[in-house]
Amino acid sequence: MLERIREGSQGATAKVILTLVILSFALAGIGSYLGQPTETPVATVNGKEISQMSFARAYENERSRLEQQFGEYFSQIASDPAYVARMRENVMQRLVQQELQMQLAQELGLRVSDEAIKKEIRNIPAFQVAGQFNNDRYLQVIRQMNYQPDGFRDYLRKEMTLNQLATALIATDFTLDNELASAVKLQNQLRDIETVTVSAANFKSDVAVSEDEIKEYYQLNQNQFMAPEMVALEYIELKGSELPLEEAVTDAEVAANYEENKALYMEPERRRVAHILVENLEDDAAAQAKAEEILAELQNGADFAKLAEEKSDDLVSAELGGDLDWIDRDMMDPEFETAAFALESVGDISEIVKTEFGYHIIKLTDYEPEQVKELAEVSADIKAQLELDKRLNQFYEVQTRVADLAFEVADSLADAAEVAGVEVKSTELFSRNNAPAPLNNPNVLNTAFSVEILEDGVNSELIEIADEHIVFIRAKEHKAAAVKPLEEVTAGIQLTLENQKASELAKSKAQELFASLQAGTALSEIATQANAEVVSTEAVTRQSFAPSYEVVQAAFKMPTPSDAQSAELVTLGNGDVSLVVLNKVYDAPAAEINDQLRDGIARQQMNKHYESFIEALKDDAEVKTAAVETQEPNL
Repeated sequence: MLERIREGSQGATAKVILTLVILSFALAGIGSYLGQPTETPVATVNGKEISQMSFARAYENERSRLEQQFGEYFSQIASDPAYVARMRENVMQRLVQQELQMQLAQELGLRVSDEAIKKEIRNIPAFQVAGQFNNDRYLQVIRQMNYQPDGFRDYLRKEMTLNQLATALIATDFTLDNELASAVKLQNQLRDIETVTVSAANFKSDVAVSEDEIKEYYQLNQNQFMAPEMVALEYIELKGSELPLEEAVTDAEVAANYEENKALYMEPERRRVAHILVENLEDDAAAQAKAEEILAELQNGADFAKLAEEKSDDLVSAELGGDLDWIDRDMMDPEFETAAFALESVGDISEIVKTEFGYHIIKLTDYEPEQVKELAEVSADIKAQLELDKRLNQFYEVQTRVADLAFEVADSLADAAEVAGVEVKSTELFSRNNAPAPLNNPNVLNTAFSVEILEDGVNSELIEIADEHIVFIRAKEHKAAAVKPLEEVTAGIQLTLENQKASELAKSKAQELFASLQAGTALSEIATQANAEVVSTEAVTRQSFAPSYEVVQAAFKMPTPSDAQSAELVTLGNGDVSLVVLNKVYDAPAAEINDQLRDGIARQQMNKHYESFIEALKDDAEVKTAAVETQEPNL
């Protein structure tokens, strides 16, 4: 039977059918591929798309910045979904603003040249070794930033263009004197207030928390009780400063380096000169004739300094008897320099020298010949530099060998450690917020908690801590983030719920008292009913923190008291509630407007105007954004 099938499949008809089947599958596959939807942009600004990759990179950068800013508290903050949603929205709005600014910059014809970008890259300290740009280091750093060279140059071009636009706009801003005086007056305004605070602690005895409430709170707020993801690492650390020199620097090497670089130790010839200038802007012939008369007077014994003071058109040097101080080669006009360096002895006077500024008569007033520092004077510096160069070369050679071995023997750091001449160190479990030194570094932590390290179980690539300071890591143990058991957090939940309930009772009581205050009850009587006292605070400023930050902020938003009482209820951060009465608004004594104050207010005005400008761009733009609150960026 199989033989008959084989023979039948060789026929012309079978081959045609087989060809059609193959084509149908191929076309179906291509159609499926072509028909797949492209990546949905997170936003569209005037028709220009912002990709998910751009959002992901910006989001991760913002997250890293906040982690560094808040440290161990960031995990608590980030457990709040509302906070994360606000952070995502802020990143989205920043990307939209940047795109609007870029579009405006392009309309205005603002450009950043390739040469300017190259210069900027060479001047970035992170890309330098021993103060000099190093291409290998540049490539290494941008790879850690998830950039390729072309992509990084595009990023830098965008940032420099945006800076160019901001500078151009801010430079046109100014603050009038009356605006400045008005701003200072408002900023220094004073207010007198009285407060009565209803304490939540007074209601603690009136509240009770049941086990069911604790369990419900635990179930509804589990991301508050997350134990952070943890990892234990093995690592090797390599520091250039700790590498012993394989070969000492010899005296012969020092001497050879001195001879090769003798120009570095040469103090060039320099001269101190004075001059008398006759400008020729109006009448060249008359200027030349005047210069010849002055030269004749000098040749007949006239005092150079006195003639310079009386007749030189260079008013600055004339006051100094024509003195121009010390000059080196390539400092002055070529004709002037040639004549000045042709004078042989101190006191010699040149013939008339014509330059683009007019006619000069030059006098040599002092002279220092070319000098070369002796080897003995500079040998210590040369030796130190040669040792540094050898140590750096040795470090980078060892670094390369270690990196190769860490990659080739990916399941152990032992071989790499042997080549580096260091020990494999290990840590206990730690989270992103309590990493031990030297691993408490963003580059290390991002790698340590990456999928490649945690799931693939391989050695990391080279991770730079600082100049000539690197580590290689591998995961020894990993503990995923998990919700803490209820028994661990029961006491904390109970306290939270008690405080919340007490605060609610305090708010309810404060609202009753506030209604009574508005009905005409005296504040002293209100204080008695609240089991509190009236606190009077005079001359409150915007920068005051007494009686509390929240009260001060509210007081400066309250209307100036007139016939009607100006009062407000303010909830404090600890759950207490203050009844605030504003009694008086008045100006502080006139303050001297110094340069520091003027600059500070001017910057505030500039920032305010620039923000208004950005908002105007947004109002005139067509912006469509996708919902990013639930999107997790994938880098």
